[in-house]
Amino acid sequence: MATYAIGDIQGCFDSFRRLLEKCRFDPAYDRLWLVGDLVNRGPRSLDTLRFVRELGPAAVIVLGNHELYLLMAAAGFGRRSKGDTLDQIFTAPDCDILLDWLRRQPLCYSEGEFCLVHAGLLPQWTVPKARALAAEVESVLAGHAYGDFLANMWGSEPAAWSDDLEGWPRLRVIVNAMTRMRFCSPTGVMEFRTKGEASAAPPGHLPWFEVPGRLSADHVLVIGHWSALGLRIEAGLLALDSGCYWGRHLTAVRLEDRAVFQIDCATGYARA
Repeated sequence: MATYAIGDIQGCFDSFRRLLEKCRFDPAYDRLWLVGDLVNRGPRSLDTLRFVRELGPAAVIVLGNHELYLLMAAAGFGRRSKGDTLDQIFTAPDCDILLDWLRRQPLCYSEGEFCLVHAGLLPQWTVPKARALAAEVESVLAGHAYGDFLANMWGSEPAAWSDDLEGWPRLRVIVNAMTRMRFCSPTGVMEFRTKGEASAAPPGHLPWFEVPGRLSADHVLVIGHWSALGLRIEAGLLALDSGCYWGRHLTAVRLEDRAVFQIDCATGYARA
């Protein structure tokens, strides 16, 4: 049995299947860990969702910002992006089934020494604390009042965590850290405007995983989200968004031995 962690697919289903073939993935014996952003931008988001859902317990996914955008758009909140490719999901006969399944997926998942999350964890969160905070969001998102949560989810404030936060601001910080964050200050104040390489950090900020004394450093954080960062393998970090949609690569790392599997996406769906 092997566990393959795979970076952001973003609807590039053909590339995803090619990578699984290269890994010789067998759902009867192996597992997939998917870092989120399964959907949007690429042309086959619907096929990606259907395939992953049908894998059942062989696949573990965490929600990324594109999954949350999908759920928000389906509920009629927010402004649709001109470039999204989600209509194929909304018009599918199994749309409600897929969205209901998606609402019940975790925001953060930990097992052994590994923690799977789309973007990152604030420096003052241990992995157990992050799991507990993620569970707060998951409970609301899977509940009957999930529409109220989606209506209040988006926005960049508050930009920092406090144990005293309550209600929608509390949940919003959790969501933003786990699905949107790239840079933060040493005290955990998030900055969302900058999207470039790690060296492009705005003054007073660092890539979140470089903050000294980060409390989740006792785990290996398995993340996606940051295509400009590219594939990055360190003792406590597996950053796997290697820019498939943008014409670079789709990457899998076998967690047991950190073997890397990649396919070239240059002939896929790179943005013109």
